[in-house]
Amino acid sequence: MNLSLSRRALMVGGLLLAATMPSLAQDKPVLRFSAVFSEQDIRAEMTQQLATSIADIATLEPYYGGNLFKQGTELVALQRGNLEMGNIAPQDISNQIPAWSVLTSAYLFRDADHLRTFFDSEVGGEFKAMAEEQLGIHILGPTYFGARQVGLRGDKEIKTPADMAGIKLRMPGGDAWQFLGTSLGANPTPMAYAEVYTGLQTGAIDGQDNPLPNVENMKFYEVMDQIVLTSHLVGFDLLVISKGAWDAMTPEQQTAFTTAATAAIDFSQKAHLDREAALVEQFKGAGLAINTPDVDAFRAHAQKVYLDSELAKDWPEGVVDRINAL
Repeated sequence: MNLSLSRRALMVGGLLLAATMPSLAQDKPVLRFSAVFSEQDIRAEMTQQLATSIADIATLEPYYGGNLFKQGTELVALQRGNLEMGNIAPQDISNQIPAWSVLTSAYLFRDADHLRTFFDSEVGGEFKAMAEEQLGIHILGPTYFGARQVGLRGDKEIKTPADMAGIKLRMPGGDAWQFLGTSLGANPTPMAYAEVYTGLQTGAIDGQDNPLPNVENMKFYEVMDQIVLTSHLVGFDLLVISKGAWDAMTPEQQTAFTTAATAAIDFSQKAHLDREAALVEQFKGAGLAINTPDVDAFRAHAQKVYLDSELAKDWPEGVVDRINAL
């Protein structure tokens, strides 16, 4: 028997079989997922849960820490077809759809459940449709990552927005984020997320605003003296998939994908809420002062600042009342 000939025959036969009968794995699309959060983040666990649940539909390929696309550039990458999935900040959407700026305003959502109720509601559907039609992205749901709180150096007592006057409060770059800092009565200062620890350590900034799990992940508590529980923004991003990748699925696959995404988001939300509650006590034990201001005063001040601003001119008529009624 000619072993060389037999091997060649087997190889040719295998290539022909592969060409005429592609494997299921080859048929499955690869969905690249970009996020700014780290592999240690609860949302990375959420992403892995989603990847496992949709394994029969697609291969989810996650990239964390802004390693594939930098913070704020993911949306454009989705629109250009360079990315299939991402964890997108609503502030980035508002840069292209001004009406979305209402969803970035202080004290709009009461808590994580109110946020989810909104996105499942008729008015929430109208905002999702805007994003799909104008940006070419399909929103799977909001990924809650904690209520944003103010963390400060020093022991200045903060009770009302007037007490925030002159405080250099680090906020992410972009008009929506900077305006949020203004609505709290502070002097908002743009600074990259990775530079915040050093900024607090050196005094380049007086404080920062982040959910407590982020404060833990980035170790900001090491260079802060107090946390002021303003709860001024229900922090969330959006789990999205490009419309091209979404439309390539069958209706049955879309249903299964949505179910898997909802379950993963549910897991992440509960884990964040549990972690927030535990961190208040943990930070107290680490020596930080935990102070509760006059939240009603902060809410009234922030809402007036927003309603009197140019931003509000782009909001759909009556949208705040519709959201408050949910």
